[in-house]
Amino acid sequence: MRTSRLFLVVLALAAATAVEAQKIGRYVFPDGRVVYSDQPVPGAKLVNEVAPPPPPSASPSPIREGKPAAPGPDPGAAHAQRLNQADAEVRAATEALERARAQLQAGAEPLPGERTGTKGGGSRLNEAYDARQTANQRAVADAEARLQRAVAARNAAR
Repeated sequence: MRTSRLFLVVLALAAATAVEAQKIGRYVFPDGRVVYSDQPVPGAKLVNEVAPPPPPSASPSPIREGKPAAPGPDPGAAHAQRLNQADAEVRAATEALERARAQLQAGAEPLPGERTGTKGGGSRLNEAYDARQTANQRAVADAEARLQRAVAARNAAR
């Protein structure tokens, strides 16, 4: 009698562990990346818990009489390719933004020919400096917009 109770307790614990292992959390990082995991993800916020996907079906696919089923395009592979392309664009846009910001910061000092002498013996920044700064600021704004579009496209590809 005592061994059967012990067996039932062990069985209940095993079932509880199996149920707990089936919970998958949806974690979101501050940069927008989403990770699904059955373990806590450091640096990410748990948004919700989702059920795991069902196991693949073991039943064979139907075959038409006389003709074997033609292999179709793999939708999973196409999705993975779109997601990889979207991730690559996000990385490229991030690098472009970093370069544009570095150029803006490095270009703060006037270059030779960007100062004009004044009557009092001093100098002032001229239109060439202003044009270069405006172009650098425009490059940063364009890079930020590209990154926003890339992140939106990646999120849509998920």
